[in-house]
Amino acid sequence: MEASAKTDDAGLATDPNVGPPEYTSSNVKKARLHSTLAALLDDPVLADVPKKPTLSDVDTLISLELGSAMRISVLKLDGTSFDVPLVNSATVKDLKLAIQKKTNEIEQSRMGHRHISWKHVWENFCLSCHNDKLLDDNALLQSYGIGNNSQVRFISYIMSKASKTHSRRRKHRFMHSLKKSTQPVAISSL
Repeated sequence: MEASAKTDDAGLATDPNVGPPEYTSSNVKKARLHSTLAALLDDPVLADVPKKPTLSDVDTLISLELGSAMRISVLKLDGTSFDVPLVNSATVKDLKLAIQKKTNEIEQSRMGHRHISWKHVWENFCLSCHNDKLLDDNALLQSYGIGNNSQVRFISYIMSKASKTHSRRRKHRFMHSLKKSTQPVAISSL
């Protein structure tokens, strides 16, 4: 009679001497860890945890639960919104990085790999809260009156390359070029 191999709930061999070499003790532990992590992340209570959390993501979420972090709602131009957690001492740059990360995660889950040119985004749009434009990347969010459950929104705002300041003239040229390209072209007769 053949001895039956011991297996765990996932059907993986638990005896390192049984089965193919890829089912070693360390690989079994990794598989169990990944399946446990996947089960935890599917729990509705942990819905705000990213699919591949980093240590800083977990620290921020723990700080949020303890009250030493804030959740900021970001309103996109299409009217939809999403939340990003940040520590209370976060700067505008930290907010932008969190928005980039969250947006990339959302796009990745919807459409697979899709590249967003964040340089282009920040040259043509800025964030706004309470009608204040968040233009200084080094400024603390609290200096703009942003706290827990605040909402920021994207607004159209074009930055000039020379001075790295936003320019109405460049915006006008950009909009004017869009109007030109949509007008029909007259063909002269020979």
